[in-house]
Amino acid sequence: MTETELFSLRVLPEDKQYYEYAKKKWESLAKPIDGLGLLESAICRIAAIQRREDLNMQKSLLIFCADNGVVSEGVSQTDQGVTAMVAMLMGEQKSSVGIMLRDTGVDIVPVDIGIACDEKIPGVLDKKIAKGTGNIAKEPAMTKEQCLHAIETGISLVKELKEKETGILATGEMGIGNTTTSTAVLCALCNESPERLTGRGAGLTDDGLLRKIAVIEKALALHELNGRSERSPEYALRVLTNVGGLDIAGLTGVFIGGALFHVPVIIDGLISATAAYLSERIVPGTSRYMLASHMGKEQGCAAVLQKLDLKPLICADLALGEGSGAILLFPLLDMAESLYRRGTKFTDTAIRPYERYENDHTDRR
Repeated sequence: MTETELFSLRVLPEDKQYYEYAKKKWESLAKPIDGLGLLESAICRIAAIQRREDLNMQKSLLIFCADNGVVSEGVSQTDQGVTAMVAMLMGEQKSSVGIMLRDTGVDIVPVDIGIACDEKIPGVLDKKIAKGTGNIAKEPAMTKEQCLHAIETGISLVKELKEKETGILATGEMGIGNTTTSTAVLCALCNESPERLTGRGAGLTDDGLLRKIAVIEKALALHELNGRSERSPEYALRVLTNVGGLDIAGLTGVFIGGALFHVPVIIDGLISATAAYLSERIVPGTSRYMLASHMGKEQGCAAVLQKLDLKPLICADLALGEGSGAILLFPLLDMAESLYRRGTKFTDTAIRPYERYENDHTDRR
């Protein structure tokens, strides 16, 4: 994929006809209007995105694994070898999400898009572009060609999963140091200070947090990305290339692919949300195809979800990663969809239907 090809992509709006159909179906059920709140809206949005009345609830989880050279600056309490170790557990479905999704029928697809190791990891899809990125405090994270390759990889994987009948995608990641890269990206895109958006990741002392903030400040200054308010797709791609990560770039492609192929994509935590925002900045309109799962523990989560105008359905102080927050939304959606599909209608009871007194047909995302 070339830069010109990426910027020429166009996203069609979701089909409001199906949203309204789903809304009316909810209102026909013997329960208070909007009784399931944002879950009802989520089901309506899935119908509009998929452009169908009978929803496809077959689910997959895409987890992008990559290493980040900035770890050498001491921004994490563990070394980057942990990325490969956890990826191996993912391949055996013994990592956190593998155990959480056991016997659920959800297709888990861990992807090596940039782990710093030579060997192929059993059970992990090999899409390696490089063995980790450069240290963003000293050099660009990757070349523009590598970044575009990673984005194209994400788009292609969505297409492949859609062809295998996947109806809903959750996003996850694994990469030591990626709360540093994602925070750097957000600071550059939102013109915010690292002091305001930087969190402790998997755990840092007060001194460690100050060091992490200083490293992000250094990276932004080195690449001339601080104090800017540019909105162009070209600038967003430049930010991703210079201070992002291969995992973030791959996920950016997933969110773009979801919009292109009409698959709702669930945002997980900070890294996933950063990729979601990048996709919206690079290909406007992609956010209409996203669902926010939870409000993560990291400082930047609230800021980026506000930028995307998306409301999370779960507030539980999560910080596990791997897509764990995104998959927690699956059973909530399943229960809501079960009521939507099989709920008792007012016409089958003696209950008088509720009336909607306010003209509220808002798309509550």
